[in-house]
Amino acid sequence: MHDLVIRGGTIVDGTGAAAFTGDLAIDGGVIAAVGGTAGRGRREIDAAGLIVSPGWVDIHTHYDGQVAWDPYLSPSSWHGVTTVIIGNCGVGFAPVEPGKEDFLISLMDAVEDIPTATLKAGIDFRWESFGQYLDALAGIRRTLDVGTHVPHCAVRAYVMGERGAANEDATPEDIARMAAVVREGLEAGALGVSTSRTLVHRTRDKGYVPGTFAKVDEMLGIGRALQQAGHGVFEIISDITGDDADLEWMARLTAETGRPISLAARIIRNSGMRMGQILDFIRTRNTTGAHMVAQVAARPAASLLSLQSSLHPFSTHRSYRRLMAGLGFEERVARMRDPEVRAAILADSPAVKEEQTLRMVSDFRNMFPLGDPPNYEPTAAMSIAAIAARTGKSPQEVTYDILLEREGRGIIYNPLAYKGFSFDGVRPMLTDPATVLSLSDGGAHCGVICDAGMPTYLLTHWVRDRDHDRLPLEVAVKRQTQDTARLYGLRDRGTLAAGMKADVNLIELERLRLHEPEMVFDLPANGRRFVQRVDGYRATIVSGEVTFENGVATGAMPGKVIRGPQG
Repeated sequence: MHDLVIRGGTIVDGTGAAAFTGDLAIDGGVIAAVGGTAGRGRREIDAAGLIVSPGWVDIHTHYDGQVAWDPYLSPSSWHGVTTVIIGNCGVGFAPVEPGKEDFLISLMDAVEDIPTATLKAGIDFRWESFGQYLDALAGIRRTLDVGTHVPHCAVRAYVMGERGAANEDATPEDIARMAAVVREGLEAGALGVSTSRTLVHRTRDKGYVPGTFAKVDEMLGIGRALQQAGHGVFEIISDITGDDADLEWMARLTAETGRPISLAARIIRNSGMRMGQILDFIRTRNTTGAHMVAQVAARPAASLLSLQSSLHPFSTHRSYRRLMAGLGFEERVARMRDPEVRAAILADSPAVKEEQTLRMVSDFRNMFPLGDPPNYEPTAAMSIAAIAARTGKSPQEVTYDILLEREGRGIIYNPLAYKGFSFDGVRPMLTDPATVLSLSDGGAHCGVICDAGMPTYLLTHWVRDRDHDRLPLEVAVKRQTQDTARLYGLRDRGTLAAGMKADVNLIELERLRLHEPEMVFDLPANGRRFVQRVDGYRATIVSGEVTFENGVATGAMPGKVIRGPQG
C-alpha cells in the first residue's frame, strides 16, 4: 500500500512533454509511480479535473531574514513554491565576524527593504562561518526546502574588514582568502555564490555595497572557487557597464570552470547593451563552451504605491509630510478626506530631485489602478493620465482618490520597463534557452514590491488569461520546475518521475486567482510587508507530506536545508 495516491489528475510532469491523465503514487517522500492506475494508498486524493505538477523551484528570493523566524516562508509557500534559494544579489548573513552583524543587517535593509528593527528582532546570530550558518538554519522546522548562495558582500567584509566595506581594491592575498571562504561555504552545502555590481544597491549612508567595483581578478578568483568545489552557480546582478560592458570575462570564466553564470542584467537607459544583445551574446558564447543564462521574470518588476507603502505620489510633498506628521494610518486616511487638507496637498509638488524617484512619484502615464483581481498588463488608456484626461480631473486628483479607496488601502501599480504598454516584448524571453525564470524577489522590498506570486502569475496570465500569444501549460510548468532545479544541480526534483522527490502541486487552473496585494504587519517588531493571497491550489506536497490544503497550512514541516547538489 502506498503512503499517498493522487488519483486521476492531469499530469504535467515538468519535462515539457504533453500532459496526460493518470495516478501518481508516493512512498517514503519519493515518487513511486506516475501514470496508469496505482494501487491503494493510506491516503488518497481525488485529482480529477486538477493539474498535477512538480512543486515550483524559485531560485531568486531574499528570505535570508525571514528564514530565521517564519517556518512557512510566506507568501511563496502559498503559491506552490516548494524550494527557494536565498542569498541572491550578494547580500546575506554569513560569514560574519562576531560583533559585525549590524553591518550585514544594514545592507539587507538598504538593498532589499527589509527593516533593520525586524531583522534585529528576528535573527539570533549563532554563527560565524557559512557552514555554521547552514547548521543553524537546519535546526529550524519549515514547510519547504531552502538552498543558499554564499554572498560576496558578506565575504568581502569578513575577509577585508573596513577596506572591503569601503570597496577598496582587493590584494592577491585578499582574493585568495575570499576564494577559500567561498569554497568552504560551497563545501558546507551552498549551491552557489552571488555578487552585486549595480549602482542601484546602495548602503544607508549612500555608499555602494561591498564588491560593487570589484576588479575582474577578484571575480575570477571567486568563480574559480566554484570549480574547486565542483559545483555551484555564480549569480550576478550587474548594470553591464565598466568591466562587465562586453560580458567577456563572464563567458571566459564559465568556459574555464564549467560552472554556470546566472545574470540579472540591469539595462541602463542610453548606455550599453540592450537585452536582445545580451541574449544574442549568451546564445553565441554558449555554443563555444560558456554556460550563461539571463534571469527574466514573468512580468517586469513594479512598485506598489499606497498610503502604507514606502513611497507614493504624495509622500515627498512637504505639505503631506507636515500635515500627516505623527499620525497613524487610520488618522492619516481620515485627515486626507478633509477638503482643506486635500486642497493643500494637491497644490503642492514632489520635493525630490533624484531622477528615478521623481519619475516614480510623478509619471502618471505609467501609473495604473491595480484593481482586484490585479491587472498587471494594463493598456495606455487605463493609466492615471488617461483617466484624468477622460474625466476632466488632474492626474493628482485621480491619484488622491485611488489611494483613499478601500478605506485608504487603494494601490497604484507602477511597472518598471513597461514598453509599449504591453508584455509582448516579454513573451519571447520566457521560452528562450538563454534565459532562466527568476526574479520573484520573495521576502524583499517589503514596503513597495510584492512579486512572490510570480509562479502563479505565469499560469493565470500567460497560460490561461492573456488574449494572445499564450504559453503552453507544459512549457510554463517546465520553466519553473525542471529548468530552475537543474541549473542549481537539483536533479532530485523538478519533474514527476519514479524516484524523484515528491514535491507536487495540485492546481484547479480555472479557479486559480491572484488577489490584490495587501499590507500586513506580521514581521518581528511589527514590521510591515506586502503579501498576496491566492485561490486555486488544492494542495501542495513537499517530500510526500501535504503542507497546504485548499490554501490552509496543515502543520506538516518536511522542509530541509539543501546541502549541495542533489540527485
